[in-house]
Amino acid sequence: MNSEIIKPYSVLWRKCAALLLAGLLLSGCTAHGEKPVTSVKIGIIVYDQYDNFISELMKVIIDEAAAIKDETGVTVNLDMLDAAGNQSTQNEQVRKLIKKGCDVVCVNLVDRTEPTVISELGEKNNVPIIYFNRELVAEDLERWDRLYYVGADAFQSGILEGEIAADAFLNDPSADKNGDGIIQYIMLEGEAGHQDAIVRTEYSVNTIIEKGLKVEKLGYAIANWNRAQAKTQTTAMLLGEYGSSVELIISNNDAMALGAIDALETENIPRTEWPVIVGIDGIAEGLEAVQEGKMAGTVYNDKEGQGRNMLRLAYALAAGKSLEDLPVTEGKYIRLPYRKILPETAE
Repeated sequence: MNSEIIKPYSVLWRKCAALLLAGLLLSGCTAHGEKPVTSVKIGIIVYDQYDNFISELMKVIIDEAAAIKDETGVTVNLDMLDAAGNQSTQNEQVRKLIKKGCDVVCVNLVDRTEPTVISELGEKNNVPIIYFNRELVAEDLERWDRLYYVGADAFQSGILEGEIAADAFLNDPSADKNGDGIIQYIMLEGEAGHQDAIVRTEYSVNTIIEKGLKVEKLGYAIANWNRAQAKTQTTAMLLGEYGSSVELIISNNDAMALGAIDALETENIPRTEWPVIVGIDGIAEGLEAVQEGKMAGTVYNDKEGQGRNMLRLAYALAAGKSLEDLPVTEGKYIRLPYRKILPETAE
């Protein structure tokens, strides 16, 4: 076959290639526009699958994947992993998920101050990273334009928790058991150096003071968001030097508040002698405790809103769709509001 025969076919091939490319462009199949897909693969790594709030959040995400399939016909394949409280493990899990072909990886950081490895893996492989629930430092989120955060405003949770505690004493003077006009309290803190723990601790107490009440901090314990640890720590404080002088237990989350309740019940302390107990998150057992009057109230952390919006964001990024219908602010953040839950609204 000579060059005179080859040439017409070469011209024809170039014309067909050009027409095919034009068709793809018109159909929106570009690297930056919307692209027709039948399935996407989303990796999700949590810091600890046994955290009550995280466990409930995961159920929301699984349900949302099914809802997206029903609405769009696109299958959302979830690859869900547990870092078991180890940041090095989590870094390696991100690496493996990217290698397995995940379109987006969602990360519930073990250590909010150590996102660098994960962010660099995302940028190097052009895989968007959505951090959720455990907020990283703002500057770390600015390292690349495809890093996102989905969560809530920790400041608001502390303020609302403080309001619940203050109102409990303002509405019932007998909550001040020794009648000295000062609220003696202990604090159950979630985690040393954790953004939410620091903010919730500070703003809950400051809000009580701003409501015109005097407070006295008897003690505190770091219980790592864990119910069993909180029970142990609370028991030690109740049986130690503080004893019956504790009038308020402020907990950074519901799980630790439930641990405090476990301690009171185990020690057979009559309900009439219990301190006021407040928490944050609105997990199922926390809401039950509020309904039963064991807790004065909790602050609802919208796991439904966070789970739905995080997966919708991941789906949009994976499928090349617009983010216009999502409540994204500053191009990077989705924040859901907290709300107060009292016995009359817990159901």
